[in-house]
Amino acid sequence: MREKTNPITPAGYAAMKARYDHLLGTERPEIVEIVSWAAGNGDRSENGDYLYGRKRMREIDREANHLARRMKAARVIDPADQPDKSRAFFGATVEIADEDDTRKTVTMVGDDEQDAGSGKIGWSSPLARALRGAGIGDLRTVRLPGGEREWEVIAIDYPTRADA
Repeated sequence: MREKTNPITPAGYAAMKARYDHLLGTERPEIVEIVSWAAGNGDRSENGDYLYGRKRMREIDREANHLARRMKAARVIDPADQPDKSRAFFGATVEIADEDDTRKTVTMVGDDEQDAGSGKIGWSSPLARALRGAGIGDLRTVRLPGGEREWEVIAIDYPTRADA
């Protein structure tokens, strides 16, 4: 089965790569050292350092493998290179308002770097899918578990090369 490509910003890819490098370059060697020391202490069945270390090593390997797969499928897209900055596409920061004029600012980023608390929404989220290709003044309806909600696009902004 072919894994679909994963759009990601340069900053998101750099953060993912840094996490991968930290896991394999720092955390795993420390755990391997603890496990080998604990293994030399004799009975492994009741050795907490050994048991915890082996468990943590499996967790690190699982996360590193996941990150490796995601980085392999990643397609780095720099939002500053977007030719049509009048419409909302990947990397755009979009200000939207609902029927009650409640304003919200969201940035459409890769699914691996989404963080709703800081306004970063994943590219495949319902809101991002609804906003794709929208221009200023467009109304977009978003289907959410709680029902439909209509948003108007107020402003669209892209980072410049100096911001990135």
